[in-house]
This record gives sequence, structure tokens and C-alpha cells, in this order.
Amino acid sequence: MLLMTQEDGDLDGLVRKRLRALRVAQGWSLEELAKRANLSQSSLSRIENGQRRLALDQLVTLSRALDTTLDQLVETATDDVVTSPTVDATHSRMRWSIKADPGMSVVRQRLTEPPPVNPARMRAHPGREWLVVLSGTAVLMLGHRRFRLETNQAAEFPTMMPHAIGAEGGPCEILGIFDRDARRGHQRDDADSPGSPSA
Repeated sequence: MLLMTQEDGDLDGLVRKRLRALRVAQGWSLEELAKRANLSQSSLSRIENGQRRLALDQLVTLSRALDTTLDQLVETATDDVVTSPTVDATHSRMRWSIKADPGMSVVRQRLTEPPPVNPARMRAHPGREWLVVLSGTAVLMLGHRRFRLETNQAAEFPTMMPHAIGAEGGPCEILGIFDRDARRGHQRDDADSPGSPSA
């Protein structure tokens, strides 16, 4: 079964370039990838250089051998490359959706207050968070532990641990990335206590 024809020339060429780039990135020769994909070396060479039509079954096999998915191998750039954030003025933050996983989100937030030090006043919920300090100095409280984060430093932590984030020595800006569960946890917390410090 053929996936592409001559009319799909742009995508055809893109897929061939991706196949070669992924092979080279793995440090594999044509022979090595051919062996992993159960193809002959000459067949793989003709696929990469455009002398053989791309067949769906071969692309599925090659994508598995290259540890990627067929969707990623054939995806094209969309018109909505640039996105605008949703502004949440109440909590002084902007939120961007991550298209790769609609359950994840990115939040840019300006913090002016230090975090609470009492774990009873911190948040805990399922999920995982990542944060990067864009400017200033942030303080991350994880239970009774205190972590000081300077500009360009990052942290990653499970959100089942009581946690809070605040500023030290003046305002700071952070970029937080929330997985699906952490995002849900924060949405519930925001609805319950809109003025509380956020992590």
C-alpha cells in the first residue's frame, strides 16, 4: 500500500530527509538501520535518496526501528505555529497550551511575595511540575525543605509533595510547566483560594 505519490512531493522529500537525519543522529550506518528494520541495505538507500516509492508498511517498520512514531515521521508544519497566551490578571500569569499534549500547560507568572513556610499552607496534588526562573530569585518550598533558584535555574518535582513558590529579595518571574494532573490540581486550588501563592 502506497502512502505517497508524486503529488505529495514536498511531504515525500521531507519524510526521506527525516529518515536520514534520524539514522545519522543515532550514529547508524545504512547497514545498521536496514538490519534493525529488516530491509535490505540497497532498499533503504533507495528510500532515502528518492529512487523508491515510500510504502506505508516500510514507514511503520522504519519509524519503530528509529524509536519514533509514524505520525511524527509524516507530520507537517501547521499554520498555527505562533500562539498567544491566555491572560489571567487575577493571578498575574499567562498560560500557553502545549499542543503535543492538551493536558499540559505552560504558565508565566510574576511573583512578589515569599512562599509560606508552613507545609499546612502549601499545595499537594497528583502530578509533576517543572519551573524555570526567568528573572530575579525564586524560592521553592517542598515540605520543610527550601530551595533557592536564581535566574536561568530550573527545578522539577512531584506535586504530591506539599509545595509552594515565592519570590526572594524582590519580584521574580517564573515559567512553570504542568502535566495533566498538576494542571488539574492547580485549577481546583485556584477555584478554592484565588489569592493564595502559586506553584
